[in-house]
Amino acid sequence: MQIGSLSLENNIILAPLAGISNLPFRLLAKEAGCGLVYSEMISAYGLVRQSRKTRQLLDSLPEEKPLSAQIFGSDPAMMAEAAKIVEADGADILDLNFGCSVKKIIKTGSGVALMKRPDLCEAVLKNVRKAVRLPLTIKMRTGWDKSGDQALKLAQIAEACGIDGIAVHPRTATQGFSGHADWSIIAAVKGRVSIPVIGNGDIFSAEDAIKMQAETGCDAVMIGRKAIGCPWIFSQVLAQMRGEKIPSFSLEQRFAIIKRYLHRSVKYLGEYRACLMMRSRLSWFVKGLPHNSQFRKSLIHISSENEALDLINNYQQKLIQEAEGYQ
Repeated sequence: MQIGSLSLENNIILAPLAGISNLPFRLLAKEAGCGLVYSEMISAYGLVRQSRKTRQLLDSLPEEKPLSAQIFGSDPAMMAEAAKIVEADGADILDLNFGCSVKKIIKTGSGVALMKRPDLCEAVLKNVRKAVRLPLTIKMRTGWDKSGDQALKLAQIAEACGIDGIAVHPRTATQGFSGHADWSIIAAVKGRVSIPVIGNGDIFSAEDAIKMQAETGCDAVMIGRKAIGCPWIFSQVLAQMRGEKIPSFSLEQRFAIIKRYLHRSVKYLGEYRACLMMRSRLSWFVKGLPHNSQFRKSLIHISSENEALDLINNYQQKLIQEAEGYQ
């Protein structure tokens, strides 16, 4: 798949996930065969004001390339300045957020709030396009009503401004992540523009990814919430697309992923911050496994990598013994 000047190995993409798609998580997705990973949503204001915490969101490693860095904001000049920072930092794609429906983002006029103002959208897009040469994409929602008119309008504006691709999450601004994604909006956008269209929303299995492409004609499939705790979904989708047997993940493979995620998080964030995160995040990966509630409770007070690793190993061993018939 081609986005601007960038060629991707495949058309399966990790969505930007606020508070989740950091470097350690993106590496898991990449190892599972994901063709393109997105950063967390990054404040243009924070980048321009040189916030250390904001700047850390751009941290990357060669192993996860290519990387799309997503920024948000509503001031055309500031978005352009932030875009220059992203380009200088080495991201492979710059993505502009027109879809975040979190109230504190909307109050600033950013995210999906921009879809009410096509004139401001155009100003942002023109300023950013002039500021950088790297491939430029946008991610948007249906808009503020179910018609999809705002999405179609923004798609046309984006193409006219030289944007290289559009990701569509077909839920309205007020839906959040509730209800169902209306894939017909993806198809409508695809029929309106000639640049690549990425479909996003309600991909919970490899079969869903195939179905979305068949129904909408989208050029790529973006997976968000399903990847949380199940990063191997990318390998399963790729196998389905190639007509191969969908791989299942053994207990050993699943726990190996948990341990890699823990170790990389400690290395990236430091032990204290990582352990605070791991108290909730390690439970993502054990959904559906026996005794997972007991394991989740045991994580509540972890304060070191070794402590967390002991709990993981003990839980894994318990499941292995039960599977072998030793009670």
